[in-house]
Formats: sequence, C-alpha cells, structure tokens
Amino acid sequence: MRSFRGADCDTDHYLVITKVRERLAVGKQAAQRFDRQRINLRKLNEPDVREQYQTEITNRFASLENLNDDEDVNRTWENTEENIQTSAKESLGLHGLKQNKPWFDEECLGFLHQRKRAKIQWIQDPSQSNVDILNNVRRVIRRHFTKKKRRRHT
Repeated sequence: MRSFRGADCDTDHYLVITKVRERLAVGKQAAQRFDRQRINLRKLNEPDVREQYQTEITNRFASLENLNDDEDVNRTWENTEENIQTSAKESLGLHGLKQNKPWFDEECLGFLHQRKRAKIQWIQDPSQSNVDILNNVRRVIRRHFTKKKRRRHT
C-alpha cells in the first residue's frame, strides 16, 4: 500500500494505491451480446422504408412456401429467421456506433487549475475563509462539469 499526497482527487483525503490480483470470469451472455448486429428499427416509422420491408418479407416468404413441407421443423425455422434478418438488414440497415462528443476542454482544464490553487492555499493556511473559498470553487466547478456533460448528450 502506498499514499500519494500530490494526486488531485478533489477531496480532503489523500490517494492510497494498493496492488490487487483478481481473476474475472466473463459470462456467456456478455460474450454473446457483442456478436449481435442491431437492426435500425426506427426506420420502420418512415412509410417508404416500411413498404419496402413488407414487400421483401412477402417475396421471401413466398419463396419459402415453394419448399418441401417434409423438411425438418428446425430447418424451416432457421430459413424463416435467416430470411427475416436478411430482409431487415437490406431494407432497414444496422445501427451505427454512437460516438460520444468530447466535453472536457481547455475551459475545464482552467477550472481544475483554479481548484488546485484553492486547495494548495487551504493546505498552507487552513483558515475558515480558505475552506469557504475551496468549497465555493468546488461547487462552481461541479456545476460546470455537470452542465458540460448534459450538453454533450443533447
């Protein structure tokens, strides 16, 4: 275990670091979840796309009816599932990965430097006025960061 006094964690405590060895087991569901491709179902709200999807599904099921009825039920289900997925991918498309907008910029860095100066001033002179200044700076910075993060998601 080791204590780092210089680390800035925006608290009156000091950072303590320790080494921990741990083994993690990945569940089967978590591993399978990443393999799936997500279809963009919001496109079904558009009338043109909805009609295109309906025609594709109708055409594909019409071709399925021509197959033998003696086939295995599982094989029939696999064909049905594959046809639905193929039609959906072709007409609706897949979801794109959501890109997060960066919110931490030079202005935020300036706020961090301001907080660090207030904390150093409080450590050098732990008077009540310095405690109030530090708490005010922390409050302003926390509000600013929260607003920045919220603006990022809109």
